[in-house]
Amino acid sequence: MTEPKKTIPQQGDRGGDQNGARGSGRDTAEPLLKVTGLVKHFPITKGVLKRKVGAVQAVDGLSFDVRPGETLGVVGESGCGKSTMGRLITRLLEPTGGKVEFEGRDITHLSAGAMRPMRRDVQMIFQDPYGSLNPRHTIGGIVGTPFKLQGIEPEGGVKKEVQRLLELVGLSPEHYNRYPHEFSGGQRQRIGIARALALNPKLVVADEPVSALDVSIQAQVVNLLDDLQDELGLTYVIIAHDLSVIRHVSDRIAVMYLGKIVELADRTSLYESPKHPYTKALLSAVPVPDPSRRGGKSDRILLKGDVPSPISPPSGCRFHTRCWKATEVCRTTEPPLIQLAPGHQAACHHPENAPDQAPGAGGAGARETVELAEAKGSTKAEGAKETTEAKASKETEASNGGSGGE
Repeated sequence: MTEPKKTIPQQGDRGGDQNGARGSGRDTAEPLLKVTGLVKHFPITKGVLKRKVGAVQAVDGLSFDVRPGETLGVVGESGCGKSTMGRLITRLLEPTGGKVEFEGRDITHLSAGAMRPMRRDVQMIFQDPYGSLNPRHTIGGIVGTPFKLQGIEPEGGVKKEVQRLLELVGLSPEHYNRYPHEFSGGQRQRIGIARALALNPKLVVADEPVSALDVSIQAQVVNLLDDLQDELGLTYVIIAHDLSVIRHVSDRIAVMYLGKIVELADRTSLYESPKHPYTKALLSAVPVPDPSRRGGKSDRILLKGDVPSPISPPSGCRFHTRCWKATEVCRTTEPPLIQLAPGHQAACHHPENAPDQAPGAGGAGARETVELAEAKGSTKAEGAKETTEAKASKETEASNGGSGGE
């Protein structure tokens, strides 16, 4: 007697409100994903015996939660631990410490066999749309692989379901027998999205889903992710560098710096009233497409120095080596991530708009940093003006010399 094959549950059969992707019920729902004190240190070894001589502290004490139907955006500079965090919560990497809970179940140290059923509910979209696709397999084989690994037989067969998924992400069912090299970058990313959606997951972690694409293609993929969330009730954790993209797709945003979350808030309050100096510096770097501001003074904040090494991060606040507000307490005491306003958390001893940040209270460093950006712009303008004046002066002298010779 053969064992009956499994079928894919529809999104409506999962329980709970799956259609309120941006609804108000999200605020009162239990977290779909809860992360507490997550740590990942990569050991540095030396010698024939591989003796441990240090560790790269890629992720060091992250705590946050994601509610059903919500989109959490994660931003930060390269090397701050964003991608490592994404691989940890999907259990593609083994955490060094902390806890990861999915739907109330601790999945931090589950074995590969115990994680396999969980893979149906937690999927990942990778950064490189070509490197994540096997060039030897057809698109039908790539998108259909999750069904084989989970022992699931879709209604109507695997081929029919794969063709439906290709249509869902804006591709043609005729692409079923083609290979990855026959597609553009945007189409390959759509194939990766189709594969991630094959088993109707509850949580999708997207690691830089549009960073390798042209701007026009980025808009298409971002709008596709948005539409799929509304249609399927998906929950996203989206990792990106582009603050404009994150603002468009996210409900809440976490800002990371050197393995830690320095600010966590809803989209509106973070962009309109950032509390952490690092967040303020990041937002000042976002270009504003306004021709009327051309030639005007810029409020760009240029951070001094380089990002410290995660092998030996600074004591106290990790941002104090580049912060214009840093004081002695910043160098000795690490600030906790605390709530400064409803739904707005920040880890800073001297947050923006705090009483000690009133006009004239310790703002000299900030003014100096802003003036540095303005000075660069004015130096270029003065240099151009001097060049023009020198050229005109030479032409005048040459003209006078010619008149005297006549």
